[in-house]
Amino acid sequence: MDSSPSSPAAKSPSVAVIEAVAAQRDVQSTELPEKLYDILDPDSLDSLFASGNPTDGTVTFTYCGYSVTVTADGDVILKK
Repeated sequence: MDSSPSSPAAKSPSVAVIEAVAAQRDVQSTELPEKLYDILDPDSLDSLFASGNPTDGTVTFTYCGYSVTVTADGDVILKK
């Protein structure tokens, strides 16, 4: 199952990932079976794509059964 990209304005990438996965699973973010910080460092993800950082690219990782891609534009793309 593919999810269309979401680009939540003013949300950190880590929060956007958690919310996108929770929405896709139709649960509250507190009900996700894994904590994002058990997979990667959320602060590092946020700082990588912080405004002012001239980052061009993506980060892809597996979280709660989804392949999650975060882009420099702030998009979060989920693939099952």
